[in-house]
Amino acid sequence: MNSYKRPQMERRVTHLRDRRGFSNFSAYAAALARDASLLRELVDRVTIQVSEFFRNPERWDDLRARLKAAAITPLRAWSAGCANGEEPYSLAVLCAELGLDIDIWATDLDERALQVAARGVYPPRALVNVSPERLARFFEPVSGGWQVDTAIRRRVRLERHNLLSDPYPHDLDLIVCRNLLIYLTEPAKQRIIAGFSRALKPGGHLFVGSTEQLIGIHPCGLRLVAPFIYQKEAEG
Repeated sequence: MNSYKRPQMERRVTHLRDRRGFSNFSAYAAALARDASLLRELVDRVTIQVSEFFRNPERWDDLRARLKAAAITPLRAWSAGCANGEEPYSLAVLCAELGLDIDIWATDLDERALQVAARGVYPPRALVNVSPERLARFFEPVSGGWQVDTAIRRRVRLERHNLLSDPYPHDLDLIVCRNLLIYLTEPAKQRIIAGFSRALKPGGHLFVGSTEQLIGIHPCGLRLVAPFIYQKEAEG
């Protein structure tokens, strides 16, 4: 948590502490050590799991144009901080429409979020940006919402991964990491961006959230090629 911006995390944790009736952090910490359900609640609160399919649709249109022009297949991609799975599945749908074969490694720190992603069942509010055509082609109606088609789910490998401490993959064509960096301190953000750059092939792309311009961060060989899309420059 030292790598998260203190004011944001402190507000979240203080609100949760007060709601549970603890007067100070020492008492709350002692309770967390004893009560697994209380600890689970805290983890859920600080690992922000907010997403939806094709969030900021115009940005996904930009990514679609980049992928169509590059026409790389099979495409090696990493969805980092994938939360409940909406973004890796959005990417799988996009590539299916383009006729691109893709292998997506989707990771998150929160195991409960990964379980949601593995089921692939989402409420209607998560699909507000999914067109009727996409809904009919790539989703099945189930009790309580919609389930991602089996063929799309098979394109995504889900694993637990900590961006701040675990090794990164390599030789990737695309990294999707959206609306996560805004919660981190500048040093932590710099480490992650440098790691992403090393993980990408020359010419590979990094797709970030619509509040995450990498202004003030050492570019690490990445250049802006479309709104919120960066490309790794060729070496040499």
